[in-house]
Amino acid sequence: MRMFQSSRALFNGNSKTGFAAVVLAAFCTMGTAVAEEAQIVELTQVNCQFLESENGKNHGFESTMKSDCESIHDQSGDERLAAAKTIELKPGKYIFRVTNENVEYPLGFYLRGASLLDKARLPKVSGGGLELGVTKDYEITLEEGEYVYSCPLNSTLDYKLRVSGG
Repeated sequence: MRMFQSSRALFNGNSKTGFAAVVLAAFCTMGTAVAEEAQIVELTQVNCQFLESENGKNHGFESTMKSDCESIHDQSGDERLAAAKTIELKPGKYIFRVTNENVEYPLGFYLRGASLLDKARLPKVSGGGLELGVTKDYEITLEEGEYVYSCPLNSTLDYKLRVSGG
């Protein structure tokens, strides 16, 4: 509102100068809004894994509880994690849109720094309540660094996320 009031005062003095000021102010405000808009990263949880993290491959694991996933990870976790996709992002605002596609028990999402030092210095986001078929958004402003993300309730692997550049 203040932008329009000050622009109106400018416009009353000189129509050409005032009009240019209104257009410039609107453009600057619009550019700021676009720059602050969060990018969406979609992730889908199935039993014991995130699909996108494992290159879209659903391993078809069966699980009725967290311990089932832990047993699966003991057998195949190292190999799957070595082949898993690292998400590469630039610093900025993001929404991680996480869906519980077929897991019968409630899930969550936890994104944090990868190392002990990074856990202390980098932003993190977490939450639960992902019932079967539910999608939730987790908003965060990421800084440069190494992150991991997982679902402690579904006991997924700690998948990697790298933020660099700018």
